Amino acid sequence: MTPQIRWLRACSWKSTSSILRLWRAWRAARPGSTEHSPAITGSDGSHRQNRFDGSAGQAYGPRLRRNVMALRDWFWVILLGSIWGCSFMFNALLIRELGPLWVATGRVGFAALACWAVFIAMRKPLPRDPKLYALLALLGLVAYSLPFTLFPISQGALPSGVAAIINALTPLMTVTIGHFWLGGEKADAVRFGGVGIGFLGVAILSLPAVAGGGTAEIWAIGLCLLATVCYAVGLNFARTFRGVDPTTIATLALTGSTIGILPVALAVEGVPVITQGTTWAAWVAIGVVSTGFTFLVMYRLLPRIGATNFSVTTFIAPLVAISLGVVVLGEEIHPEHLIGMIGIFAGLMLIDGRLVRRLRRARA
Repeated sequence: MTPQIRWLRACSWKSTSSILRLWRAWRAARPGSTEHSPAITGSDGSHRQNRFDGSAGQAYGPRLRRNVMALRDWFWVILLGSIWGCSFMFNALLIRELGPLWVATGRVGFAALACWAVFIAMRKPLPRDPKLYALLALLGLVAYSLPFTLFPISQGALPSGVAAIINALTPLMTVTIGHFWLGGEKADAVRFGGVGIGFLGVAILSLPAVAGGGTAEIWAIGLCLLATVCYAVGLNFARTFRGVDPTTIATLALTGSTIGILPVALAVEGVPVITQGTTWAAWVAIGVVSTGFTFLVMYRLLPRIGATNFSVTTFIAPLVAISLGVVVLGEEIHPEHLIGMIGIFAGLMLIDGRLVRRLRRARA
């Protein structure tokens, strides 16, 4: 090879390397991008390192980046809300053959398998800090295992649509717990008013059970409320994992949840016996689709659109659950249930804050 050719090849290689460096810098500088970024940019312009391993990751948490969602964001929000509405129908189908602990075990187990498949396919590195594994396992037990068990128990006495309506209280519970959470977001009088209206909606929703003397129904409503508290604690606790890769959060939390609940299900309910294909289909669907898929999308969507925009899913899920409960399961919905749902939705709109801000601007 002549010296001239070697010189040309060296120049070509240097030019290509320069172009690649410029392209990577442009990718890292785009809004919302964390690729090749040495740190995570906070909402105040500061930089945050991954607190667990020092590496950069996608910022996780209810940090709103824009007020107006793009069309693709609306698609994902509506899709997730609809899928979560279907999960209440799946619960109703599963409790015909399975105990509530096995419903929850299969849900987190199939979801964990789906997340591991994505984790391996994307060649994600495992975290180096053992503390992160313990914290994510705790998140999985509190935010996944426990509420995923409580809802099937409650649906033994409640229509799936009613359980979904109560589940819509999750943002209100999140605001209440976040106010007292160390480092959490403080709620103002308007938001606390929204919480009060939401609980008034639950009281109205409970009227048919109280009038009929149904103790089981009242206990079931209480279990649904406890499940929303678990979700709210999990959402506030998840602020701990800012900067951790979203796929890692979902995969390790669901794995810890599965490891924690599996021996309990075996000890309490024994080995399950499944005779219907519908049960298997519902079990896989609620795990892979309603949990694994939605969690992977959720942990990516939240940093981009913020918790306020994401809360729209709580309006969609009850509508889907009620429709499926009536059409597919033949459930009965009382007028009080619908009035209670309107009360909960009114509370959600108050804690959302956008309607209040628009009214204030209109008066000004």
